[in-house]
Amino acid sequence: MAVKTSRAEKKILYDKKLCALLSQYSQILVVHADNVGSNQLQSIRQGLRGHSVVLMGKNTMMKRTVKIHAEASGNEAVKNILPLLVGNVGLIFTKGDLKEVREEVAKYKVGAPARVGLVAPIDVVVPPGNTGLDPSQTSFFQVLNIPTKINKGTVEIITPVELIKKGDKVGSSEAALLSKLGIRPFSYGLVVLSVYDSGSVFSPEVLDLTEDDLVEKFALGVSMVASMSLAVSYPTLAAAPHMFINAYKNALGVAVATEYSFPQAEQVKEFLKVGI
Repeated sequence: MAVKTSRAEKKILYDKKLCALLSQYSQILVVHADNVGSNQLQSIRQGLRGHSVVLMGKNTMMKRTVKIHAEASGNEAVKNILPLLVGNVGLIFTKGDLKEVREEVAKYKVGAPARVGLVAPIDVVVPPGNTGLDPSQTSFFQVLNIPTKINKGTVEIITPVELIKKGDKVGSSEAALLSKLGIRPFSYGLVVLSVYDSGSVFSPEVLDLTEDDLVEKFALGVSMVASMSLAVSYPTLAAAPHMFINAYKNALGVAVATEYSFPQAEQVKEFLKVGI
């Protein structure tokens, strides 16, 4: 007969496992896990097997273990994870490409019905068309002010209707109607909230940046530095080309308007003489 593990023993085992993962991995995805079932979570684990490990647990236990590991290992940077452990979250430890891991996790979203009292994560729009419901069901549509007509013995929705707005709670009438129409409007899966990489924490949107995006942002920054330098007449590397060109233009203007000249102005003065 197998001996049942006590709660204290489970905590010790969890601490050891999390500490080991914190030692082995420098990249962690903090994921939101609301409405994610055990079978779905198992599928995600299998999909990430080989380069990533998914670990769930109570926030208090995770925070406690992170602090213990930080003190024992001297890695204080790992404490940057602590503010991220809020709500129903889990951790994905990975040695793979962060963007690819996030994309792999996103594959395992599953459809879900609109349950009463659930806060809608997206807008729900009922499309126009034949519902397949008999005329006795029109009361559902009337309660929700959905324009319909009877076509060939069934109820037909005339125009698209925004049934539920994002952030609103699903009511009993909306839930009943969507169920009758066979619409499962929501999808749930692990959602990456934050990324931890060797002590740094950043938004997952950073993973979508391309080299072209980085070059564009760098060029914009250089342009802003140059503009400020020119405005206050303070020399910087970014503004130097513009300052030299402006100085040349000023010197050229003086040379054209007077008898003064210099080698770089001679050709311009010759062009002006012949009317070019």
